Amino acid sequence: MRIYTRSGDKGLTSLVYGQRVPKNHLRVEAYGTCDEANSFIGLALSFLDKEEWDGKQAFLEQMNRIQTILFHVGSELSTPKEKEVTWKLKQKHIDEMEAQIDEWDEQLEPLKNFILPSGHSASSALHTARTVVRRAERIVVGLGDELENELVFSYLNRLSDFLFVAARYINKILGGEEYTLKVDI
Repeated sequence: MRIYTRSGDKGLTSLVYGQRVPKNHLRVEAYGTCDEANSFIGLALSFLDKEEWDGKQAFLEQMNRIQTILFHVGSELSTPKEKEVTWKLKQKHIDEMEAQIDEWDEQLEPLKNFILPSGHSASSALHTARTVVRRAERIVVGLGDELENELVFSYLNRLSDFLFVAARYINKILGGEEYTLKVDI
């Protein structure tokens, strides 16, 4: 199988089941933005290669699961509503994220101010992924009734929370400094 097919050279791409749409179609924007967020998560993880801490393996496994599920969310977004999705997001995926958010959040100082994306490189990359997920969420809202599985809205909303807490957790574990928003500039 070749990487290039030339089938997209005129600005069209295929959804699952072969329907051709423009590359700026909302579905393509939505799953492309999820892919972009997934790439930033991968970037964040690459900054952790040389870091060591108790719980690192569990953290990496959790992030790998998040990346895998996010990839499947992209698959759902690239499947037209009237077609069958081979893998569907379930409530348990959201529940798992919430449990992890709660576990990490218990270890963090309560927020008293807004924080600026900063600290360890991995933390900053996770903040970037978070903002990209927020963009994906806004695009998905535009799909409205075209979206078969409404859990995608909830998943993306919770994923941005998850990435925010993960970024704070990495800063705490690896000594990255969190900078608070200054009111008087």
